[in-house]
Amino acid sequence: MKTTVSTKGQIILPAEIRQRDAIEPGQEFEVERIDRGEYRLKRKERRRNEGLLKLLLACPVKGWFKPMDRRETTAHIKVPKLA
Repeated sequence: MKTTVSTKGQIILPAEIRQRDAIEPGQEFEVERIDRGEYRLKRKERRRNEGLLKLLLACPVKGWFKPMDRRETTAHIKVPKLA
């Protein structure tokens, strides 16, 4: 596939690649220079729940979500047994 560098130095990933690999706006990539004219583009993995707290705190129903005290852990949560 072919793409072009913009005047701002941006490279556009073709739509086919973005759709196939579920690439969304704002995702970060590492660019590695291998040799002159040869580069590797690698998507950075997001942490599992990255952005979840911000999303929950932005809920229009105020007060339904309160962050846990950082000293607490999930060790005290009882998991129900499935039949």
